[in-house]
Amino acid sequence: MKTLILASTSRYRRQLLERLGLPFQALAPGVDETELEAESPLDLAVRLAREKAASVTQSNAVVIGSDQVASLDGRLLRKPGGHDAALAQLLACQGREVRFHTAVTVIDTAAQRTWHTVDETRVRFGQLPAASLDRYLRKEQPYDCAGGFKVEGLGIALFESVETMDPTALVGLPLIWVAHTLRSAGLDPLAGG
Repeated sequence: MKTLILASTSRYRRQLLERLGLPFQALAPGVDETELEAESPLDLAVRLAREKAASVTQSNAVVIGSDQVASLDGRLLRKPGGHDAALAQLLACQGREVRFHTAVTVIDTAAQRTWHTVDETRVRFGQLPAASLDRYLRKEQPYDCAGGFKVEGLGIALFESVETMDPTALVGLPLIWVAHTLRSAGLDPLAGG
């Protein structure tokens, strides 16, 4: 049986992959996530997903590498890391559209097959007062999340709309595509056990 490996330290990606009910290991990919000069948000997400998946060299494994990059007007929005940075970021997003590029690479090391995808999610923020944003941040403290919110929590109240092919992509791993790809690699979440 092939070993399923998530090349990520993200607790959000681990929680999402757990939903598929397949046993897996989570390993730190050890990839430098610094963007290259003139690298677009989309290209950064794709490169990092590929590098993370390729960082695991275990034989007879199916390895998932994923990365998400948020951008406003083509500029990167980082994980804010703290309250003040998160508030400034959310204020900049008010009434505007933010794009989230969630790239995934899956490598079947035994069959030497590779699959790639990118889900683009467009989030239109509402127009909320700074006091409401401050209350939201103090309540949920999403400082380790790209964009500075948790869509799976109270952060949903910040938006006017979300456009995506897969609602789990915004959390960090597009499970519809991942489940389909894992079936192609011989790991079917619906096979029973």
